[in-house]
Amino acid sequence: MSCIQTIADYGLRSLGIGERLLPRSDFTLCQQFTLIGSGMIWNIYFGIFALAAGFVLATALALGKASRHTVLRKVSEWFIFIFRGSPLFIQFFFAYFLFLSLKSVAPVFGMFTSAWAGALVVLFFNTAAYSAEIFYGALLSIPKGDTEAADAYGLSGWSRFRRVIWPTMLRLAWPAYTNEAIFLFHATTLVYFSGFPALQQRGDALYYANYFADKTFNPFVPYPILAGYFIILTLIVITSFGLINARLNRHLPQEKRKRLRIRPQIIR
Repeated sequence: MSCIQTIADYGLRSLGIGERLLPRSDFTLCQQFTLIGSGMIWNIYFGIFALAAGFVLATALALGKASRHTVLRKVSEWFIFIFRGSPLFIQFFFAYFLFLSLKSVAPVFGMFTSAWAGALVVLFFNTAAYSAEIFYGALLSIPKGDTEAADAYGLSGWSRFRRVIWPTMLRLAWPAYTNEAIFLFHATTLVYFSGFPALQQRGDALYYANYFADKTFNPFVPYPILAGYFIILTLIVITSFGLINARLNRHLPQEKRKRLRIRPQIIR
């Protein structure tokens, strides 16, 4: 079988398109590159949608934690504490069995027993909690002069937040938020090693890498391939967030613009 045919057969297998059966023997490099790359579709899916939705919730939680209203502040603090204080793997595990239990009460929860929905919810809440803490720290670091200038211009309420508070918060938080985005994409590899099953062997990149490692008894081929894919993905994230960072700091002189400093979080 040629490599082109292999790509045609397995390139979209993680989505259920193409060859249904996985190769059983005589594994080629092309098969490993193709299937692991196919699984990356799910990692990218989880990362992009969890990051986008988590960004909105994180902003709300940061504002809630900084609020003078006791109820809003306590709810935000406890949400952040719970999802930052418990391991992500355990969150996947408990979420799956929670959705499984709710499915018997209301069938609508059945969709959340699948990874595409249930795991996405867990990642969404998890990244929102970590991002909220980053944004909260940025809110506290906003120079007093910026808010005083907004008051001097007569800005208040939503206009004050949209024109002064929110842009300044993002500018201060963006380097740390970039690290959170990178970690989130790496954390997507835990989805199919937790409670959520891979239906019909349609897993993510690590699922296929682990499959080849088990079948060949040689982890030194599939895992470096997996690492290579994630390095490329990380470079894309850094480049994309770097462009946004430049946009946020476009009003500053060149020498005062903060550059992104990527500091991988070994222990979260």
